[in-house]
Amino acid sequence: MAPRPPAPPRAADHAEPERRFARTKRELHEKLVTALNVDAVGAMTDEQLRLEVRRGAEELCRYSTELSTAVERERLVQEIMDEAFGLGPLESLMKDPAVADIVINGPHTVYVERHGRLELTGVRFEDDRHLRQVVQRIVGRVGRRVDEASPLVDARLPDGSRVNAVFPPIALDGPLVSIRRFGAHALSLGALVASGALPPEVAEFLTACVASKVNTIISGGTGSGKTTLLNALSAFIPDAERIVTIEDAAELRLQRRHVARMETRPGNSEGAGAVTTRDLLKNALRMRPDRIIVGECRGAEALDMLQAMNTGHDGSMTTLHANDTRDALSRIEIMVGAAGFELPIWVIRRQVASAVQLVVQIARLAGGARKVAKVSEVTGFDGVEIAVVDLFVFEQTGLDAQGRAVGQFRATGARPRCLDRLRSHGAALGDELFERRDLGRPGATT
Repeated sequence: MAPRPPAPPRAADHAEPERRFARTKRELHEKLVTALNVDAVGAMTDEQLRLEVRRGAEELCRYSTELSTAVERERLVQEIMDEAFGLGPLESLMKDPAVADIVINGPHTVYVERHGRLELTGVRFEDDRHLRQVVQRIVGRVGRRVDEASPLVDARLPDGSRVNAVFPPIALDGPLVSIRRFGAHALSLGALVASGALPPEVAEFLTACVASKVNTIISGGTGSGKTTLLNALSAFIPDAERIVTIEDAAELRLQRRHVARMETRPGNSEGAGAVTTRDLLKNALRMRPDRIIVGECRGAEALDMLQAMNTGHDGSMTTLHANDTRDALSRIEIMVGAAGFELPIWVIRRQVASAVQLVVQIARLAGGARKVAKVSEVTGFDGVEIAVVDLFVFEQTGLDAQGRAVGQFRATGARPRCLDRLRSHGAALGDELFERRDLGRPGATT
């Protein structure tokens, strides 16, 4: 009789070494913290402290009976360093340039977005407590907190990445964390053109609008690239201008020198001390700004943003969530209505039409590609509706073999009303730029 093949290893057999490793790491971490000289640590530079912690970790690992190989010892040292100075298990993901987003659904489920697609990783936290410690470390760096009394928080990492966390009792299955990654360097408009996010013709028009102080709104869905596009366009603001930025969690990285940055502040446990976007907008008007840039309009601050655009701060910009350029204007109307003033709808629409001149819609399409889906000009108010004209559009024609959206950028044939203004500011834009045709294919017409 042939011998029976060995049974496949059970999941528990694989889990036990990891549990042993995690237990050893926790024990050595505690020993390391106990062994550190607190007075000496206070006098060390960050680099000296890192060297001292690594030396201590290596020494403890060398005498640990639980670690049988050099590979295990090096892994443990690195993870202790990540726990002490970084984001623990997330450090390896933060160092991966291909990771655009990190989504955590409780301590044992971590997804990342790579190349436009979400995928489950093998990264795990020990338990809820471990995940909470990492989140508290993140939000504590920017003076914020998250707990049962304040279970929602927005924060940022030193590299500008945006962090959102939701704690129990709001989150039912453990803490929920989302990290929107930002690269080491802000993308230039040229890089966006090279990636296919927009054609050179649209880039040329948008740069002229920014340089000529056209009030602009960038709209789109979550993760569509609104902030990336705003950062890229900021490179074309004249150096002599003073820019004031207002954000809930500072993530703008404007490519200019003269930038005054402000960030909102949530209230304390009693609800006191909050500083809102509206508060900062009102204060910004006293700071001698040439332009005001609001990271994102979400509510009643839209009224103050319109007032800034209408009172000598031409070239101001903001982003907001919307599915289309016309929807963006409708959302502004709703947000202005939330400001607490009983204004007739025709008054609000006239204010919007007077303040906003350009709306750029950016979309995240199938397969993860980001495209400037539409560029629309606000041409006025006819007493009933805001008049909007589409100048450039992206029309999706299908999907390729990898499931990625494919399509064509087109000029609609509409000549922008602001063209004379752009030319008066030195933009050399010819009428042929706006002729009805497919873009990226010189001479092609439709």
